[in-house]
Amino acid sequence: MQYIMFVIDDQSASANGNEMAAIDAFNDQLRADGYWVIAAGIGRPASATVVDNRGNLGQMNNGSLFDTLEHYSGFWIVNVPSADVALQLALAGSNACNRKVELRPFL
Repeated sequence: MQYIMFVIDDQSASANGNEMAAIDAFNDQLRADGYWVIAAGIGRPASATVVDNRGNLGQMNNGSLFDTLEHYSGFWIVNVPSADVALQLALAGSNACNRKVELRPFL
C-alpha cells in the first residue's frame, strides 16, 4: 500500500539545523525499513501556477488555488504493509519536521 504524507506549513516554524537532522534521520530510517519511495520539498504557494486547459481554455493563474496561511511545503511517499504502519510513520514524520502532516492513501 502506498501513502502520501503532506507536510503542512503555516510559516510560523522555520527549519533549523536540528530539525533538518531529524528529517534526515527519519528519511534514513524510512530507507532502512524499506518504506521509502520518494520525498521532496515544494515551493511556496506564490510560486504556483494553476493551469486550466479543459476544452483548450488555456487559462493560467499565478499563485495557489487556495489562499490560506497553511499550505503544503513538502511530502513523503511511502510503501507500507498496512494503514497502521502509515499512521505511525505520519506521527514520526510530524515529529521530525515539527509540522502537521496530512496522510492520504494512493488509490
